[in-house]
Amino acid sequence: IVIVRHPVSVCVPVNHKVTLRVRAEGKGILSYQWFSEDEKEVPGGTQADLTIRASKTQRYVCRVNDHFHNYVFSEWVKVKVLDIDKQGEPHIAINPKPDTVQLGTKLSLRCAAFGIPTPHYQWYRNGQPLLDKTSDILQIDGVTAEHGGSYLCSISNVLEERWTEPVDINITDKVALLIGNLNYSCHPGLMAPVMDVHELGNLLQQLGFRVVSLLDLTRQEMMAAIDKFIQLLDRGVYLFYYAGHGYEHAGRNYLVAVDAPQPYQTKNCVCVQRVMNQMQERQTAMSVILLDTCRKYNQGCIPSVIKSLRPNGNTVYGYACEDAEAYEVQDGGKSTGIFTKYLNKHILQEAKVTHVLERVSEVGKDPLVTGKQAVEIKHTMKEPRSLKDKVRTAGHTRELHLRDVCWRQANGVKVEVSFSALFSNVLVAFATIKTTPDQTQDCTVMLSSNPAMEDIFSRPGRSEDMDSLLLNETLNPDCTLRLCSLQKLKESVVLKVDLHYTNKDSNLRHTESQQVDIGKPLVASCKLYRENHTRDKKTNGATAQTTGNISHSKSQQHQNLAPSH
Repeated sequence: IVIVRHPVSVCVPVNHKVTLRVRAEGKGILSYQWFSEDEKEVPGGTQADLTIRASKTQRYVCRVNDHFHNYVFSEWVKVKVLDIDKQGEPHIAINPKPDTVQLGTKLSLRCAAFGIPTPHYQWYRNGQPLLDKTSDILQIDGVTAEHGGSYLCSISNVLEERWTEPVDINITDKVALLIGNLNYSCHPGLMAPVMDVHELGNLLQQLGFRVVSLLDLTRQEMMAAIDKFIQLLDRGVYLFYYAGHGYEHAGRNYLVAVDAPQPYQTKNCVCVQRVMNQMQERQTAMSVILLDTCRKYNQGCIPSVIKSLRPNGNTVYGYACEDAEAYEVQDGGKSTGIFTKYLNKHILQEAKVTHVLERVSEVGKDPLVTGKQAVEIKHTMKEPRSLKDKVRTAGHTRELHLRDVCWRQANGVKVEVSFSALFSNVLVAFATIKTTPDQTQDCTVMLSSNPAMEDIFSRPGRSEDMDSLLLNETLNPDCTLRLCSLQKLKESVVLKVDLHYTNKDSNLRHTESQQVDIGKPLVASCKLYRENHTRDKKTNGATAQTTGNISHSKSQQHQNLAPSH
């Protein structure tokens, strides 16, 4: 039997009605018996809630037992009774309670006091008065990180001032880091990570996560992004997802960066166990690690063992395969990793995250990979948690506050430029001609950037998946520009808009241009290109001996299966 909520002490006026509460969990039906401090059973005190009319100061305790002759006692609590006709100074009846609040939700603290004359209330956070919080209930809608801290309330009348006990309010969060590597410099490219990262990111946002999604990172960029992600971890729920090439060596799992040489060594890759250990060290409420990558064992290597760092487990680990290759499916021009396909199918369900991943395991029954790929799931959770725990995302910093730029009219032509964050390191600019005067015709608009940034998804065989993400019938832009690999950006981006039009009166073709500095958008402000010199670079690398995790050919047939990662 475990008592999950103990009763609390109170201070009330004489003959005031008081309810003491205890909550417990155990096997079967639990029974309750309340006792007073003289060890007498309280008449009628056989429920989890005990309601009394307080006539004198008294201490109480509750015994909880089951049908297997097990029992536990709650903590002793005091009901202090005061005669306010004789004492006029304030007396605190209810102290605020510490709490953990998720970003965007409501924070509510309550205290209560009595006295003659009626007491006044003043709330404080971190020692500073909250000038507009002067009632017995403190309420803040849509909390942000700055609302965390130590709270207490001053209660006073003309006779005296009293203070409640300070309570800590912790603000939790739900953050996901998604990395997809597909355009490798020395290895066969992949197709699935584009759609997999994008679709999973959208689903996680529906679950209330702040999502950072990155494509095509070098090892240095991966390490920097992961380090910044680790810095965000507190007592919330955090998810790390990777899609790309990977392998296992000497009992450890590695994620292959896009700049890894051929053949690559462990020093060219990112160690999964390193990420996992760092996440566990932050004592999060739950850490989820999902890897859609190959895991072909090197001969003579011991299997990986995922261990919790402390008894209170908090990690859920999902791997696309066991001692095998991970596959991607090409179906109707759309490429997706088969593990992520089933993950996206179930992730929005109202269930414990471990149950969700068990349903994802049905990938092993898919006729395309039967006998070839089986999902591995491990966890060290001690209590049920769901990815669908509701969190309002209003006011979150995942909104990167891109500026909506509207240009001045150019010879009467109005061009609107807007932006969309396709990934955290891929920004799409849209140019739309909104109005044209009567004397102007044949208007066209072009976008370019300085520095020029290569559109890595316009390569042959790459644009179909990417372009499908841009389809928006309501937007219908006249021109688009994709700014890719923003993590490499070391200077501000200047966007140039060229407007071409014909003047009806002169029948001459004209060109006018305007430029705007849009700064370092999205992940560019994080400066991932900087090397962290404090990181220990010593690694015991060995050349990967297998290439089974690399796809060597992909058929163009409708629905084709190929080893992907």
